[in-house]
Amino acid sequence: MEPVVVDSLGANQLFAALYDDLHRMAESHLRASGGDLAVSSTTLVHDVWLDFSGRAALAFPDKAHFMAYAARAMRAVVVDYARRSRALKRGGGAFDITLQPDMSSEREKDAAELARLSDALDQLGTVDGALAELVDLHFFCGYTFREIAELRGMSERTVRRDWRKARLLLHQELR
Repeated sequence: MEPVVVDSLGANQLFAALYDDLHRMAESHLRASGGDLAVSSTTLVHDVWLDFSGRAALAFPDKAHFMAYAARAMRAVVVDYARRSRALKRGGGAFDITLQPDMSSEREKDAAELARLSDALDQLGTVDGALAELVDLHFFCGYTFREIAELRGMSERTVRRDWRKARLLLHQELR
């Protein structure tokens, strides 16, 4: 199968064709991040589109690789939003007085954990890119094991076995 090469015209067509899938993936990313970010799923999809359109021609052998690339791009955007939000909450120009118990420490903890998970996934990607892609597709994009198996052209059992391996490697990295 010929790789799908995405230039500026192709990016527009590809995003139009896969917009619903990308939007679903963005919603899943935002749920996985704890939902405290001031960004919508539509904004997240558009930020990823800007990432794609700003690059020279990209090549993807199939839809699974395209979606995995989009998932990594979304993860990076979500982590950037979380880090910025965390920086603002630590005194980035805001002065907030409230009579409510402080909930910001919980949000900061969630943002820190998300950043830590993203760093661990990047490390996993250097060891085994296919396992990192699997985590992006399942955890961040919300794809089921069956959907991932279909995207990758392999058995669901193999995907589940790879998932267990990825979780083990991430657990070791996060300790």
